[in-house]
Amino acid sequence: MSLNFEQQVIQRSQDIPVVVDFWAPWCGPCRVLGPVIEQLAAEQAGRWELIKLNTEEEPELAQQYQIRGIPNVKLFYKGKVKAEFAGALPKRSIEQWLDEHIPDTRKKVLDELLAAIEADPSPAKVKELGEFVAQHPDYTEAAFELAKWLVYSEPEKAVALLQPIRMGGKWFDQAEDLRVLATFMQADFDPSSKVGEAMGKAQEAVRQGALETGIQQVIEAIQCDKSFMGDLPRKLGIAFFRIWGPQDPLTKNYRWRFDMALY
Repeated sequence: MSLNFEQQVIQRSQDIPVVVDFWAPWCGPCRVLGPVIEQLAAEQAGRWELIKLNTEEEPELAQQYQIRGIPNVKLFYKGKVKAEFAGALPKRSIEQWLDEHIPDTRKKVLDELLAAIEADPSPAKVKELGEFVAQHPDYTEAAFELAKWLVYSEPEKAVALLQPIRMGGKWFDQAEDLRVLATFMQADFDPSSKVGEAMGKAQEAVRQGALETGIQQVIEAIQCDKSFMGDLPRKLGIAFFRIWGPQDPLTKNYRWRFDMALY
């Protein structure tokens, strides 16, 4: 069946991004790349579409789009080439390329939801974000943002949302910080020891939204026993500061005290 490039790529890309895999049957790397990109197209169906273009059968199109080596993959959107790569990249690299270049209309909706929550952090607004995540289970950024809002009140749900985020992924470092925080929020601290008492007070303060008291108690716990529960006080303090960011007043006021307690 002949490829109608104008209809299947140029016109179709007005509605949805179209990824074109320029390949040939004799090309070894093409046979490596083909199944990988086809699997991704199936996994991300509805986000973009894949067209396989055999350069042996369509030499004019290969020349038009300056294909000098294969495999060559080009992303078309609104009728234009927006990005491309050459060679048989591994799946994770292709996923990162797609995440970077595929226009995602969901991003605008997510930004609006997050802005609404910042203005009114009520359970109803967080529920709206949860409904959005349920509708788009493959949207990692949305799941990560929901986990940030749930980690204090529903740490088990936050951990479940972070489950798909693996080492090497875009959100891995931030997800690790949230996992530390979830471990802290779920822990049962024994108040019979000074460090356990301090961590219990920190946990209760954080539950109440008193983050300054929380970090004060974490620092006190470090001074008692920095290695407690597998270095949890140290890991927790670092996670807090990274989540808050360097310009947050709590980071500015307490990072140096935290560092002094460690050393």
